[in-house]
Amino acid sequence: MRKILTATLAAGTLVAGFAHAAGSTASASFQVSATVQATCSATANPLNFNTYVPGNGNVTANTTINVKCTNGTAYTVALNGGSTSGGTIGQRLMANGTNTLQYNLYTNATWTTLFGDGTTSGSKTDGGTGAGTATVQSYTVYGQLPDNTTNQAAIPGTYADTIQVTIAY
Repeated sequence: MRKILTATLAAGTLVAGFAHAAGSTASASFQVSATVQATCSATANPLNFNTYVPGNGNVTANTTINVKCTNGTAYTVALNGGSTSGGTIGQRLMANGTNTLQYNLYTNATWTTLFGDGTTSGSKTDGGTGAGTATVQSYTVYGQLPDNTTNQAAIPGTYADTIQVTIAY
């Protein structure tokens, strides 16, 4: 009997070993990560004063700057003094050859706060916090071409300037 019992136990152990091997698992884990980079983009529409008639009063116009930034990204919108030689944030100029026409850009419809680059006294930048790159945030730029003595002396023609929009984030 002893031999039979030993064989039975050995066979039972062998079966149990296969059963344990078939139900065994091994596992591992790994990290998944990504870094969301802050980003902003902007588009700007033209500002057209249309026709200026010297002596008929100031001419005003407005345009928009559209900004898209990643969610939660703080940013500022700044405008330079323009591309015309001699133009500054305090007095922007449009040119027709060597002739110039004065104008300026403001952050408000009452034309009291210059829209600047943040470095000139009396000017300011505008800004906010991004709501996601699919969400456009619009900023109005108010322009005024004053009917002053300098502009009244301008020669007829088409005048132009280019403003650089900078989004700092």
